[in-house]
Amino acid sequence: MSEGVFLAEGERFLPTELARGPWDPQALHGGAPAALIASAFERLDPGSELRIGRLGFEFLRPIPMAPLTLTTRIVRPGRRVQELAAELYAHPDRDGPVLVCRASALRLQAVPAGLPDTGRSPQGGSLPALEDATPRRFALDSSDTVSFAAGAMEMRWFGDPWQLGPGKVWQRLRVPLVAGRELTPLARLAATADFGNGVSASLPFDQYLFINADLHIHLHRVPRGEWIGMEARTVLSEGGPGLAESVLHDADGPVGRGFQALVVGPR
Repeated sequence: MSEGVFLAEGERFLPTELARGPWDPQALHGGAPAALIASAFERLDPGSELRIGRLGFEFLRPIPMAPLTLTTRIVRPGRRVQELAAELYAHPDRDGPVLVCRASALRLQAVPAGLPDTGRSPQGGSLPALEDATPRRFALDSSDTVSFAAGAMEMRWFGDPWQLGPGKVWQRLRVPLVAGRELTPLARLAATADFGNGVSASLPFDQYLFINADLHIHLHRVPRGEWIGMEARTVLSEGGPGLAESVLHDADGPVGRGFQALVVGPR
């Protein structure tokens, strides 16, 4: 197994088999580039002392198993609020650079000390303890192929992962995101948040597609630790777009929410 989800080669990131997604063996799982971009946003100066309160990722097309380059910039500077932007480009062998993902972030002044703590989940309470969950290998297609879900992620579930409907799971990225670089809790959270539609699958994978076209994360505090928990559900209404929504947790309780707009249809 590779040493990381990506290998750094100069200015390029080379996806390994651990970045592979569930829908196409030649395309990446959205959590891999989301974590890569979130990590780059954290390092962007000046202003890294501000807190990231929102992350948004627009997946413009399937992200291929090809070299990638990433650009980041500060769109709106400020002492209290900053807007950040990123573009991820793929470099297929036969073509020039292709824009595959556009991302944004808001960095905000931290909430002052001494104010009441209202950080509770709308669903109530914290996710059940990690120790009460069951370790399971998870892949939507139930194959033995190495992938982001079935290789890079360690998962501990409450209930049957393949039962249709809402799901609860703890997840940990158990390999480096980029070989030789330290993982941050925010990168771990971004990687986990893209699993909402799979964790809460409402349709059989072998009969339907339910691919997320985006990922948006809103945080009310900074995540901590290696393990990120998720309570996810998918909402489908005839004639409308699909939606997967998740409450995201760390060991201390809820930290925010994730949302994915879904493209749903028969295979």
